[in-house]
Amino acid sequence: MAQHNLIRVAVPVPLRQLFDYLPVAGPLPEPGCRCEIDFGNRRLIGMVWEVIPPGDSDQPAGKLRPLRQVIDDQPVLDGDLRELCQRAAQYYQHPIGEVLQTALPVLLRQNAPAERQGELVWRLTARGRFADPAQLERAPRQQQALVTLAEHPRGLSRPMLTSLGLTSPPLRALEKKGWAELVQAQPAELADPAANPLAEPHLAATPEQDAAIRAINASQHFAPFLLDGVTGSGKTEVYLQTMAHQLAAGRQVLVLVPEIGLTPQTIRRFRTRFSVPVTVLHSGLSDRERLKAWCDARDGQARIVLGTRSAIFTPLRHPGLIIVDEAHDNSFKQQDGFRYSARDLAVWRAQLLDIPVVLGTATPALETLQQAESGRYRALRLTHRAGDAKPPVIQLEDCRGLPADTPLSPRSLDALGATVKANRQALVFINRRGYAPMLLCQDCDWQSECDRCDAHMTWHRAARELRCHHCDHRRPVPTRCPQCGSQHLRDMGAGTEKLESLLRKHFPDTRLIRIDRDTTRRKGSLDASLEEIQRGGAALLVGTQMLAKGHHFSELDLAVMLDADAGFMSADFRGPEQAAQLILQVAGRTGREGRTGRLLIQTRQPDNPLLQLLCQGNYHRFAAQLLSERRQTGLPPFGFLALVRAESLQPQPAMTLLQDASDTLPLDTGLQQLGPIPAPMERRQGRYRSQLLLLAPTRGVLHRHLPALLDALHAHPLSRKCRWHLDVDPTDLL
Repeated sequence: MAQHNLIRVAVPVPLRQLFDYLPVAGPLPEPGCRCEIDFGNRRLIGMVWEVIPPGDSDQPAGKLRPLRQVIDDQPVLDGDLRELCQRAAQYYQHPIGEVLQTALPVLLRQNAPAERQGELVWRLTARGRFADPAQLERAPRQQQALVTLAEHPRGLSRPMLTSLGLTSPPLRALEKKGWAELVQAQPAELADPAANPLAEPHLAATPEQDAAIRAINASQHFAPFLLDGVTGSGKTEVYLQTMAHQLAAGRQVLVLVPEIGLTPQTIRRFRTRFSVPVTVLHSGLSDRERLKAWCDARDGQARIVLGTRSAIFTPLRHPGLIIVDEAHDNSFKQQDGFRYSARDLAVWRAQLLDIPVVLGTATPALETLQQAESGRYRALRLTHRAGDAKPPVIQLEDCRGLPADTPLSPRSLDALGATVKANRQALVFINRRGYAPMLLCQDCDWQSECDRCDAHMTWHRAARELRCHHCDHRRPVPTRCPQCGSQHLRDMGAGTEKLESLLRKHFPDTRLIRIDRDTTRRKGSLDASLEEIQRGGAALLVGTQMLAKGHHFSELDLAVMLDADAGFMSADFRGPEQAAQLILQVAGRTGREGRTGRLLIQTRQPDNPLLQLLCQGNYHRFAAQLLSERRQTGLPPFGFLALVRAESLQPQPAMTLLQDASDTLPLDTGLQQLGPIPAPMERRQGRYRSQLLLLAPTRGVLHRHLPALLDALHAHPLSRKCRWHLDVDPTDLL
């Protein structure tokens, strides 16, 4: 009978199992509903996974505890999302309860209702609707606010106001006049799927774009596409036209971007092209804003859902298409906790939903390229830049004779000067923030090393401190050497802060814009800097990889790249691949509108054959070389990796834990064990790190042995004295 059934619950704890509970009075909850439970001496919010007969439980009936309450009448996660989470939990060998937690907004991990709440919006009053904007000619910001509110009679929420460039003061001024009011909005009605989704017409497609658009739009079921287009080839226009096809059919589109920094410009493009509601999901939102966006997507109110990595778990009422922009980017791989790849989950989810998925990039990851070459993905190539734009010229600048304390070569400075003299823009790119990577005593060779990490502390001159970029440990800049007392302290190397200072000396009358994590911490600062660049005119830009992805700078003619050699000398086998992707992404920012862009790479290895190959601008020839090397060594995509890393306060416990666990693995199955060995950065955040790398020729061989390895790690006496984690398909081996 139904009352004798048990409830199997996924609990957010680091245990790879489900837990059985007795039901509460009333109807049995559906799978996907949240419930409150007692777990040990804690109260937790779990999720009903399934209802089972009493005989299916491994626990004696007398030891089972009842649910405290069932929170939801309807599932908060539908069947396809639960299936996606289950597949991800099995593949990444992570507890299902924690995977399901990742899939929910923060407020739903607690006891908040899973429904859209009314929010505060600004709208015009009855008097305001008849107000004449001409009366506000002397108050242009109020005039803009009045006109904008008139265009949005349902009202504008805080995120919408921000995206439209409206601030509170002019709205408060209108409120004092009795023309505007802040009110509690009612949940919006569902958008009419039959309405024309276009707010403006499409651009004319090139033949290559048209072929890609037709191929994607023709797909009625699951089909993975690799949209492989050189920078500036118009991948975004392909996205927009394929999105329009889905929107016109009443379906929703999910778009993933690698970083928050790309979200504002992308949402502006979507809102300019389309007249349908667009919802944004990323970590910069408040918990309440994120829950509202999640509900809008689930209920079908949001027709376009734009987000970063975790948005892959957003529920969709009418799914039609998934797009992953800059699909090669490592930001799609979670590096702590549940270590999933949003790019791979996007393909899995599209398969579960039976819809097409588009992976767009100018520099595909080698794993993605191999999937296309094997026929599992359909490759759509865009080989020419849109319009009359020409491919950028890549040149090497031999810096072997350049003094160590001179970041920019004379040729680079001359090129920068010529660019700004022509009233154009130039970028100096270095993927290192701060003033200098380290301080050095010239008398005793003391170096500014972190006390908690095997790393140097970076000098941030503006903040007057040394900062470790790995653990964020900070301390004041010493005036004397802590070791010998000498005052002969010298900075070594360069970061964005030093380059900014150097360029101000060389070009005192030129506008200079620096963009890195230090200059964009304040909300809205990145948008303000990007708008300053788009304003045009002569300017020098200094920045990190925040500027390398997806931005369109119409007046950028030149980029100078420093420290490009580091990736080719990396201990990580993916170093050259990632260095090449970054180089071509930086080159692609230049020469966007009819002019030939140029990238000048400062290098101390000008004879490096891989660099020479990149100078031809042909990423596919470069990738073919790397794929040939990977095939010979059995590395991904021709092999499959799992990384086990352990940390302890002393070096030996972590190493012993991994060694003993690895001894339980068989030796004759094709599974290679690399280690255990100390991690490339052995000490980090005060702990010593060791790692074991497993390499197998097939996924089956690898995954067949991971559960036994995890069991050995859990059962080991040292497991409670060490932190450890498993990373399947790791992208960071350092």
